[in-house]
Amino acid sequence: MAGTGGVDYAAGSFRDRGARVFHAGGRVLRALSATALSDWRSIAQRPFFAHLQSRGDVVPTREVPPQEQAALRAPPWAAAVLEHPPVPFWSYPYEWCFGMLRDAALLHLRILHAALPEGVILKDASPYNVQFQGFRPLFIDIGSFTPHRADQPWTAYRQFCELMLVPLFLQAYRGIDLQVVLRGELEGLRIDQASRWFSGRDWLRPGVVAHVVLHGWLQRYAQRGTERTADTLQASGFTVALIQRNVERLRRLVERLRWQPRRTTWTDYDAAQPHVQLDRDTKAEFVRRVCAARHRKLVWDLGSNRGQYARIAAEFADTVVAMDQDHGCVELLYRDLQRRGPDNILPLRIDLANPSPALGWRGRERLRLEDRGRPELTLCLGLIHHLVIGANLPLDEVVDWFGDLTRELVLEFPCKSDPLVQRLLRNKADQYDDYSLEALESSLRPRFDVVERVRLPSGARVLLHAVAKE
Repeated sequence: MAGTGGVDYAAGSFRDRGARVFHAGGRVLRALSATALSDWRSIAQRPFFAHLQSRGDVVPTREVPPQEQAALRAPPWAAAVLEHPPVPFWSYPYEWCFGMLRDAALLHLRILHAALPEGVILKDASPYNVQFQGFRPLFIDIGSFTPHRADQPWTAYRQFCELMLVPLFLQAYRGIDLQVVLRGELEGLRIDQASRWFSGRDWLRPGVVAHVVLHGWLQRYAQRGTERTADTLQASGFTVALIQRNVERLRRLVERLRWQPRRTTWTDYDAAQPHVQLDRDTKAEFVRRVCAARHRKLVWDLGSNRGQYARIAAEFADTVVAMDQDHGCVELLYRDLQRRGPDNILPLRIDLANPSPALGWRGRERLRLEDRGRPELTLCLGLIHHLVIGANLPLDEVVDWFGDLTRELVLEFPCKSDPLVQRLLRNKADQYDDYSLEALESSLRPRFDVVERVRLPSGARVLLHAVAKE
């Protein structure tokens, strides 16, 4: 996003005026004001910061030497420029599963716990300050670190609750998917609103009274008065001496939060569907052959389920983004990646019939899914019937989207005789004359060459490998 003076500012970086991110020649850079530079040089020398970077909790950062800065087209107000390595694929909290948001919250608390004894605090507590590299959360907002005054409360506590703790409560205690809450409220669910989502019996659940009910009361009291929020918090017990204990209590609370996905057709898909077991080896061999043909930087696995084919792609790619609409599948995949890897698969909950749009200020603050990196190879296995028949999307429009998205495609087409297609049609009039293998290949033809096709052993599904025309 070009800014004043032609600076290529990163979308959403405008919120911290003194530490804005910009790009130059493919590099990720952060311009610092004089005040932010002073803070950075003070904090970068402290032992806790080096420890967090060595653990991989905080993004690697270097200060660009003055002689290099002239070629970077930094904003004229910049007193210095920092450089960070790029994140392979940008994701947002409203695309994460429960475990990912929980781990982002724990990362914030771990950083605070390490920073406070050395006189540093985080002025923000937003999950947007975290990005995932595979299954590993990484804190990226260096500008959020600031020296801590002896009389200063943790003013970001409210933001922590509204953007992380309350959505986690809603998922763990009420079964309300956090993605819906966070996508609809980019600044988080206000505490006074959140309190209405909990019934009286929820007050007995750990953390609800302290961090929702009483916090909401305090917020309403502060809004009626004339005092600054920071003064109100300090007067209410959030003094410097108690911040560390509050952080520790929050850590224990978040660590105990649990959400167990309910079993669905999709969480048990591989084991419960006979035709899936029959086709598995042939499909895996086909995917492996395509993936092994050459190394790719970015692969998307659409409708990834529990990640069986994403794992194959990950052997031959820098990054695989595994997307599925079923929150349970994404959560179980995330847990499994933490147990046994690999570390280059990023699991996201995405409804591909309604993918993440451009959101926020002028539609630029949060980028739409397709604008965060186009895949060189896209796997679309066991999905297209859900898009065309389940979501009523025209087949040619789905193929056109593939054509705009990717250079190479592995697509599984279940014919109408397939049991799952029959299930989708069970309570519908069959108005899908465009849903056939012939119609699919006809739609592919203007944009792709089909270089290989294989009928799977179940007999009702066909695999296609298509390559974009030059």
